[in-house]
Amino acid sequence: MANRLLLVKADGSLSVHSDDRAYKPLNWMTPPCWLTEEPGVWTVQNKAGEKLVITLAEVMHDSAHELGLEPGLVKDGVEAHLQELLAEHITTLGDGYTLVRREFPTAIGPVDIMCRDAGGASVAVEIKRRGEIDGVEQLTRYLELLNRDPLLAPVQGVFAAQLIKPQARVLAEDRGIRCVTLDYNALRGIESDEFRLF
Repeated sequence: MANRLLLVKADGSLSVHSDDRAYKPLNWMTPPCWLTEEPGVWTVQNKAGEKLVITLAEVMHDSAHELGLEPGLVKDGVEAHLQELLAEHITTLGDGYTLVRREFPTAIGPVDIMCRDAGGASVAVEIKRRGEIDGVEQLTRYLELLNRDPLLAPVQGVFAAQLIKPQARVLAEDRGIRCVTLDYNALRGIESDEFRLF
């Protein structure tokens, strides 16, 4: 037994949350499902007959709220925005850089940005909001493929993100990939002393 937040949504879903897991629930049941309430016990069952049984010793707070129609979520600072802004301000990567193309096609997927440095060398740029090891691995695969093309080779790599994890930076630098930390507000021309998460 422990203090838990039980979240029941209008679509019938239920999730069980603790205070130490951010948004990720301890357990859940996705719709279609239905909730049966009996004294001290909630039972949630889905159409496959699976059950989630919750024993209630004490209700500390009970409230219901109508959230209304879903207008849709508009995110600011997603990778697509970063890519667009960096393409517009390609010299953020260095003086003399020029844009070749956004979403440069390859056989294994598009490279976020293909550009040239001041010396005319090809540069492949992978953009992430949070730079982690998987992003470095993705860019490594692109570089291996692009460097087989004699019209492009040698292709350098730039891993660009709003935040780059230390492990990702070490791996990138070990593979000869340059890391660039992007300031979303600066790319938009906004000066701010506040640290903002998007």
